[in-house]
Amino acid sequence: MSTKVLGIDLGTTNSVVAIIEDGQPRLIPIEGERLLPSVVGVGPNGAMLVGRHAYNQWGAAPERTVRSIKRLMGSGKTVEMEGTSYTPQEISAFILRRIREAAAAYLGEDVRRAVITVPAYFNEPQRQATIEAGEIAGLQVERILNEPTAAALAYGYGRDNGGQPLRVLVYDLGGGTFDVSIIELDGEIVDVIATAGNNHLGGDDFDQRLADLLADEFERDHKIDLRQNHQAWARLNRAAEEAKIELSSTPYATVNLEYIVADKKGRPLHIQREIERQEFEGLIADLLDGTLDSIDQALADANLEADDLDRVLLVGGSTR
Repeated sequence: MSTKVLGIDLGTTNSVVAIIEDGQPRLIPIEGERLLPSVVGVGPNGAMLVGRHAYNQWGAAPERTVRSIKRLMGSGKTVEMEGTSYTPQEISAFILRRIREAAAAYLGEDVRRAVITVPAYFNEPQRQATIEAGEIAGLQVERILNEPTAAALAYGYGRDNGGQPLRVLVYDLGGGTFDVSIIELDGEIVDVIATAGNNHLGGDDFDQRLADLLADEFERDHKIDLRQNHQAWARLNRAAEEAKIELSSTPYATVNLEYIVADKKGRPLHIQREIERQEFEGLIADLLDGTLDSIDQALADANLEADDLDRVLLVGGSTR
């Protein structure tokens, strides 16, 4: 078996894999992209879809697609596709197996050893479920590493700070989880001083706020609750996610969904709504305030003030 070790970030929204080559981390492309959407589905012909192909069918066939499975890890719950029940470990294993296959194609050898990152606030059942997912995928999980610690290591490894320890606050806001960790880096020594966070706060919740707003407006105007239509609700959530991403770089975004549902007479109904960044920020303000509360908690636990920090490291797609 290969002695190489894969570094895997098994994310709520996207996953990524890297390897150490010539002493430096190198991302391994998956289907020609840096990120693999953490989505699994069953195609029309019964074939299992993983990544971009599964994501692309989510809006049209949500009943055959599973996303954000990370939020269910360790919960004991199951999900169903095409009449078959799957545990979160089994769904995650499809993602990890695809990552392993991409790594084998890139490296020319089957690498089975892996380190997988998890949110710092993951409990023991969630960590064990991640190990089980790796084992189902044929991986030997050498270690489970906290995501903020991994980020701090990547940032600080080999960095010269004049011989002084570097105190870093890692603000990690992903698709489904939030962690804040205060970490002290001294050469190759990493000391986690304090951690706080929320395993149910992330970009998915931002999408939900916008989708709920649009659904409420649609129900007010048409007396139809889009949340009761599986396909319409999936399309609305996907449109909300795309608008959120667009608002990261522009002051406005437009949600335009043709024929979202039909009215009682069979006439098609549409959604066309312009969203201002300021309006969106108002929708999620309390969620962001919650992350600040976690920062205050971590600082208090570490017996530190903000001025005691040397760096703030932003990690996760939702910080963009």
